[in-house]
Amino acid sequence: MDPEHRTRGALRAGLLAGVLSGAPSTAWAIVAGQDPLAATRAAGSLILPNETRPGRLLVAAVVVHTGLSLGWATALATTLPRRHTTAAGAVAGLAIAALDLGLIGRRLPRIRALPVLPQVADHVAFGLVAGSVLARTRTRINRRAPGSP
Repeated sequence: MDPEHRTRGALRAGLLAGVLSGAPSTAWAIVAGQDPLAATRAAGSLILPNETRPGRLLVAAVVVHTGLSLGWATALATTLPRRHTTAAGAVAGLAIAALDLGLIGRRLPRIRALPVLPQVADHVAFGLVAGSVLARTRTRINRRAPGSP
């Protein structure tokens, strides 16, 4: 995939996966009777660690999550294999979870306080959605390429 298509694919993948990837932890929080915005505020605390006002943390979370989603999607667009891209994306989501939650998140009190499994599920969902979008993008590009059927 040429750089322009890779960038467009990463942008689509990052935005869609970023929006949908919070569904597992949000659903878990609602079912468990917990605060469904706790993970969002925890994300905002990455750039506003001493902030306590929910509104500011939510705005910060949008900035943080968008940046991280686009960054990870760009990394996935350049590294995921052409075959089994969606499955590889899900596995990559596990690796991203290990880094985000295990290495970095455990040092941050608000992230460390979140239930781990729903957060891992969010990361797997991110990789799954991003991988799926990238696979479809690659398929579309290949269909339009000169000399393809």
